[in-house]
Amino acid sequence: MKKTNIFVIGGGASGILAAIVAKRNGAEVTVIERNSRIGKKILVTGNGRCNYTNALSSVSDYNNQEFVEYGLKAFSPENTMSFFNDLGIVPKVENEGKAYPLSEQASSIIDVFLYELNRLHIEVVSDAYVINIIKRNQNFQIFLKDGRSFDCDKVILATGGKALATTGSDGSGYELAKKLGHKIVEPFPALVKLKLESPHLKHLQGIKMPAIVELIHNNEVLQKEEGDILFGNYGISGPTILQISRLANELYIKGEQVYIKIILVSSMTKQEVYNRFFMSKDKPVDFSLVGMINKRYISAIIKEAKIEKQNTLVRDLTDKQLNKLVSLLFDWRFLVTGTKGFSDAQVTAGGISVSEINSETMESKKVPGFYITGEVMDIDGRCGGYNLQWAWSSGYLAGMNASN
Repeated sequence: MKKTNIFVIGGGASGILAAIVAKRNGAEVTVIERNSRIGKKILVTGNGRCNYTNALSSVSDYNNQEFVEYGLKAFSPENTMSFFNDLGIVPKVENEGKAYPLSEQASSIIDVFLYELNRLHIEVVSDAYVINIIKRNQNFQIFLKDGRSFDCDKVILATGGKALATTGSDGSGYELAKKLGHKIVEPFPALVKLKLESPHLKHLQGIKMPAIVELIHNNEVLQKEEGDILFGNYGISGPTILQISRLANELYIKGEQVYIKIILVSSMTKQEVYNRFFMSKDKPVDFSLVGMINKRYISAIIKEAKIEKQNTLVRDLTDKQLNKLVSLLFDWRFLVTGTKGFSDAQVTAGGISVSEINSETMESKKVPGFYITGEVMDIDGRCGGYNLQWAWSSGYLAGMNASN
């Protein structure tokens, strides 16, 4: 009996896993990779440590939650850790469920992938840029930019989105899918640094501190996160900001006004803060804040409270100035004016519409034999291993079903 001949376009996370699963399931598999080697994006994940899954992953960590439900059950974080453990990756699960290789090296994931691809005799065609896919009767023809073409029975599209284009993700997969009749949900950067409007950014640049951060829209709290924030001359970043950035950017693109609210003092009540000021009313206002907040915040927050001189004595403040100063410690707001671009984003939101993909097989509902995996589709998750987990889950389903 003739083996199914499958071509996987894209040698990133979901593509490699799909290729391995399909080959183990009896198919002939070839991977087409535009870079000189596979897994370039994997190398930069988790700051080079590769946060390759999250043990606590659930549907609530993603957009289009109904769509991801089947995949996360079929190939769960437990399955992921077991799969990689068999390849030689010992898992190290840290806080909030983040799993890394015990080696602390993203290159370990690439090394075991290369070993397995070689062991299974999966051919990898590198430096190969796909410009078109055509369905002819029951087969596909794949055309490369350099003039080469390949025939196969089935195609798995695993080209990624537009985030970190230097790793090869330039959005070319959207055009390939469009030519086959698929609808694209307009992509935008997610898990990305936010641009803010503030006269204090230059002064705040470089401050890294834990804080509670809220996303505010129409005076309602839409999302709340706690952890490190990092100010830059453009705005703000840090793990908490990345978590909030997806929703912030989605609303900003729609023309909505959204604000980042920073809570600098969370372990005291407002009354306790007032009491501290009353106790130090003979001290300069800047000195009275020392020991309560990061020293570099002080001058900016005093200016924001419309207090002209940093060394104004607390007892000389007007009630309005003092109330504003205390209020800012619990509610300092910055208007979101956009985000950094795809080159700074960890993930792409948007992509091939999931309404045109079978959630149990990853097969296109429009083109039989055409499978779609990973970030090229309109699925994105929180920061912390969730997006790689979707790459593995969707790659598994595509590889298994394409090879059946």
